[in-house]
Amino acid sequence: MKIRPATGKKARIEMLPLIDIVFLVLVVFIYAMLSMAVHRGLPVTLPQSASAAPEQETTLTVNIQADGEIFVNRQPVARDQLADHLRAAAAREPATTVVLFADRDLSYQQLFAVLDKISEAGLERVSLQAEAIDH
Repeated sequence: MKIRPATGKKARIEMLPLIDIVFLVLVVFIYAMLSMAVHRGLPVTLPQSASAAPEQETTLTVNIQADGEIFVNRQPVARDQLADHLRAAAAREPATTVVLFADRDLSYQQLFAVLDKISEAGLERVSLQAEAIDH
């Protein structure tokens, strides 16, 4: 009896499952990067709003603590020097956007005093920040 040598097929690597896994890992990394938010403000207890959305691009952050203390980009600033400080920052960046983080326990009068100082500095683009309400 004559035995024939085995002529098997060559082994090959399937590319389709490999491509699927690469795209899955890519989607996971993209989703993880989009869920990370850059927040340069100091911690304050924000009021809640149903239409609150995170600010994507911030230029200048103003924080007002419950005790009335004011911070501009994490640096403490006296209320009477706030307009001058903001005016100097606006001179460096012409299209300055102010993102205002005010504590929910802050009085309405104190909030409007800071808004008046922002307006006095010539800044017109102001975004009041709030927490989204969990439904």
